[in-house]
Amino acid sequence: MELHSPTLRTLAEAVQAEKAGAVDDFWAHAQRTGTPLVEPDADPAYRLVTFLWRDDPAAPATDVLALVHTVTDKDRHARDLAPHLMAKVPGTDVWAISHRLRADHRASYQFSVHRGSREEALRTDRRSWLGVLDGALPDPLAAGPALAARDGRNPSSVMELPDAPAQEWVSRRESVLRGEWFDRVVDGRAVGVHLPAGHTADGGPYAVAVLLDGEMWGPVLDFGATLDNLHADGRIPPTVTLFVETMGRDRRMADLSCSEEFVDWLADVLLPWAARAYGATDDPARTVVAGQSAGGLTAAFAAFRRPERFGNALSQSGSFWWPDGTEFDGGSEWLTRQYATRERLPVRFHLEVGLQEWMLLPQNRHLRNVLEARGYEVTYREFNGGHDYACWRGGLADGLVGLLGRR
Repeated sequence: MELHSPTLRTLAEAVQAEKAGAVDDFWAHAQRTGTPLVEPDADPAYRLVTFLWRDDPAAPATDVLALVHTVTDKDRHARDLAPHLMAKVPGTDVWAISHRLRADHRASYQFSVHRGSREEALRTDRRSWLGVLDGALPDPLAAGPALAARDGRNPSSVMELPDAPAQEWVSRRESVLRGEWFDRVVDGRAVGVHLPAGHTADGGPYAVAVLLDGEMWGPVLDFGATLDNLHADGRIPPTVTLFVETMGRDRRMADLSCSEEFVDWLADVLLPWAARAYGATDDPARTVVAGQSAGGLTAAFAAFRRPERFGNALSQSGSFWWPDGTEFDGGSEWLTRQYATRERLPVRFHLEVGLQEWMLLPQNRHLRNVLEARGYEVTYREFNGGHDYACWRGGLADGLVGLLGRR
């Protein structure tokens, strides 16, 4: 086993020299500092990042996979998970794998612990991969807070290298006044509602934000805490936030594929309901629609179809290849072509995409270029990460500040 990490080399030398307590000392240090290990690289723009898993002596693993979001997924798509097999430091219970990563990288990660054949551990078919994700485990020694999951899956840990963009509003602050949360049903669809602290029925009209995939941003990721922090810091005006649930996988695919029916429902049913119930504004310049992946596509489509209701589109890792499932040939990028050929609309954009999102980066850049060429107001950012809520939760806050904050 080739040990790239200086810390692991020191451990291996101590074990070979039969130094008493070397392994226990190593784990005690890892617990104090948190994992993964982050060590200098010859290039100061990079770090050597070593992920660690401690073997269970009662049920030793035969193989362990380090699942680093998008980094591992890229090789899984290429049907080769072997680069992500961890190796055991001889004479220890330490499983380890090192990656050389740029110092601004952020990613969620987990471990898949296998007890069986290596062939089974390296299977990449969809059914096997879903099984891996269902059983994957967080890092018990992770330096940062966990990223919650849904559908019965375990949370993920989050790696944040020192130059990653700050996410100053993500964590709940006990000193901040909390807004109110309500679970509502609007025309048969579940919608979560977050009201800012101090909200009154006659205090509006309030700015309004529509968040797609609301079942993730509300009960799972607690984005209400971020909204409370943004309100307390005065970074956005008091805002009524609507968390629109997707009502299942099939419904999500139908609604978030440039669906005129769904966007019209947002504009003609949801927003008027929020105005009546909570004093939400009808001013498109103070209304944001936000989404990720297919939701990012839909946010940009909502501004295209109904600019008189949605004056601000916040798209993260938007699936702008749609509708061509191959993602790259001539049938893709329908929405980008619409913006390129139609008259300029009175809408603004906040677009972001991850540098690790090999399947989305070219199309997001293309949409940015088209919008800028047509004279739209566009904020565009590329973050060093993947298709990952660990990245999106900070970017969503930044986008709301940019679109709703004081100009």
